Amino acid sequence: MHIEVVRADEGDRGVVRRLLELYRYDFSEFDGRDVDADGEYGYPYFEHYWTEPERHPFLIRVDGHWGGLALVRSGPPADMAEFFVLRKYRRRGVGRHAAEEIFRMFQGEWTVRQQRSNPAATAFWRTAIPYRYSERETTDEVVQEFSVDANR
Repeated sequence: MHIEVVRADEGDRGVVRRLLELYRYDFSEFDGRDVDADGEYGYPYFEHYWTEPERHPFLIRVDGHWGGLALVRSGPPADMAEFFVLRKYRRRGVGRHAAEEIFRMFQGEWTVRQQRSNPAATAFWRTAIPYRYSERETTDEVVQEFSVDANR
């Protein structure tokens, strides 16, 4: 299986938007969100990923097919704002490979957050973060914090 992470550009906007809809659909199980009057979930920060230099949209390809996306805010600390792998590719190493590749792109401090209502995400990140991390819980979230060293 060939997995690659590509930085989304202007021509990929539609792909990112559609994958975000799938992500938000999956996530509605945890946040209870409904679609809007147009039948979409939307993403309030979508346009910011095309206009703000500290926001970075990525697409994940698996054997030449779209397999997911990641939205990153560079820091410090860098933050994995959104991370999504299509169900078909879950539990096959795609997410872990993509996450590690993205972490290496942004050296320094990182934060990854999950909703406490989504324990599968927390289980995934506990195994996918290849660095020593600290973890804390808030009322709504589980948060991992770690540092990516250029020598690793």
